[in-house]
Amino acid sequence: MKQAQRKQPVVSVDNAPGEVIILPPVQVRRTTPAVTRWLRELTQRLLPPLLGLGVLLLAWQLAAMHSKGFPTPLSTLDSALTLFADPFYQDGPNDMGIGWNVLASLQRVAVGFGLAALAGIPLGFLIGRSLFFARMFNPLIALLRPVSPLAWLPIGLLLFQKAEPASSWTIFICSIWPMVINTAEGVRRIPQDYLNVARVLQLSEWTVMRKILFPAVLPAVLTGVRLSIGIAWLVIVAAEMLTGGLGSASGSGTSGTTSMWKTSSSPSSLSASSACCWSRA
Repeated sequence: MKQAQRKQPVVSVDNAPGEVIILPPVQVRRTTPAVTRWLRELTQRLLPPLLGLGVLLLAWQLAAMHSKGFPTPLSTLDSALTLFADPFYQDGPNDMGIGWNVLASLQRVAVGFGLAALAGIPLGFLIGRSLFFARMFNPLIALLRPVSPLAWLPIGLLLFQKAEPASSWTIFICSIWPMVINTAEGVRRIPQDYLNVARVLQLSEWTVMRKILFPAVLPAVLTGVRLSIGIAWLVIVAAEMLTGGLGSASGSGTSGTTSMWKTSSSPSSLSASSACCWSRA
């Protein structure tokens, strides 16, 4: 390949002696050093998040200055450092560090979300593959999916008579619907040509499920899993605030998500809300 040659300005030799020849200016491109480019990219990436965090802290500080008893960012940071200084201490069954409470919350989320995944993903495949099951379950899903988690929790308490399985039940029933709906919709959107080829090859239903359906539906399944895990974390907050407990059957003690409200030097309003949650538990 011939390299493109830069055209040089042509100077005529027929000019009169002593005549000044004006050449066009030569444009010189200045290359930016690599360090300067790296600093510029770093600034563009870090400056907007830092500005957003600064705006949040400023609004927080202004709210604390104009609201009696509202903690400031510095006092909250000091309480958090005290809280996380010894996260796994044990001073009786009702007084444990935040580490044990977080582990208890993770256990509840794992149980509820795991059961929802085991039941929701196969049910979504079944609804997506069968028109009969789709017509049977779609009205139930449309009826039960909008129900609030606070409405499912008393039903779990009536069924299991204990706070621990009631919390896992609430997480299960609230996080199952995104996986069912996304999996079923992903199965419906599989190109019909894939299924026609499977019929021509006379593949079994298990082979179709394993070789065609599951790889094609995997993005939709992962989307449902991502939505469900977010719902599970939202539900565990409400469930533990109402039931309490560190996973004990009696429901006494501090919950994983509310222990910070109890152990920190919180103002009177937060203490009142914590006392309300304790009285309900």
